[in-house]
Amino acid sequence: MTDQPIGFEAARDELTDVVRRLEAGGTSLEESLSLWERGEELAAICQTWLDQARARLDSVRNPAEATSE
Repeated sequence: MTDQPIGFEAARDELTDVVRRLEAGGTSLEESLSLWERGEELAAICQTWLDQARARLDSVRNPAEATSE
């Protein structure tokens, strides 16, 4: 992984691949655990992006509330 932050779409696509691989089975316990951990990281990245997008939308919709927080 690079030092560059991963974008939402890239994280979502990789998460989809992780889930597909886990659901398909056929991986060792160690590989499954690694995939699960990566999936958790990716889910957190996606959630951060979504939270930031929600905050931006809220600040545009309710500028008075955004400045009072």
